[in-house]
Amino acid sequence: MNIKITLQAIVFTFCISSVCAAVAQSHEAFLRAVEAGDARAVSEYLGKGIDPNTSDQGGHTALMIASRLGHESLVALLTERKADVARRSPQGDTALMMASLKGHVGVARILVERGASVSQEGWAPLHYAAFEGRDRMVRFLLDKGADKDALAPNGYTALMLAARNGHTDAARILLQDDADFRIQSPDGATALKIAQARNDRALVELLRRAGAVD
Repeated sequence: MNIKITLQAIVFTFCISSVCAAVAQSHEAFLRAVEAGDARAVSEYLGKGIDPNTSDQGGHTALMIASRLGHESLVALLTERKADVARRSPQGDTALMMASLKGHVGVARILVERGASVSQEGWAPLHYAAFEGRDRMVRFLLDKGADKDALAPNGYTALMLAARNGHTDAARILLQDDADFRIQSPDGATALKIAQARNDRALVELLRRAGAVD
């Protein structure tokens, strides 16, 4: 009898292991399809019951991956299947933040329509867009109500981040939206001081025309 029970346990364990392996393989194949932008394959996997919030080993969901890579059709599909637009990666990034970093305005538009927030505590999509000089994304986020003067965890505004990396066009868009050039970072730097430290004459001139003073 003990032998019978032992054999049943072995068979049961084997079956569970096989099922787990099959599920893992399906998840990996699903994520590969997401990375490849294969909407048909992704739809088929979702139809078979794959969770739209499936994540990779780094904690990035399928929606985050699709947003970072600019796969608009997949972003639309995943959000239609109730992928969580508010979920954050282990680093604290949302799908919209990843799209903003890469400048994928079409993706951002879908995400915002599906409920993604353009403003939040800490790092926000506008900070990422300004830091990378994604001009069209900066404009889009501002038009959707992003807080133009929100402070990032390092004490910088979007305008300061644009100045830090010499993104004159992004800074111009922010100034056109009345971004406050008087705000100081924890170490006393303003957007103008940051631009001066970089010897960025075009940006210094832009900020002075807007009213910034030493």
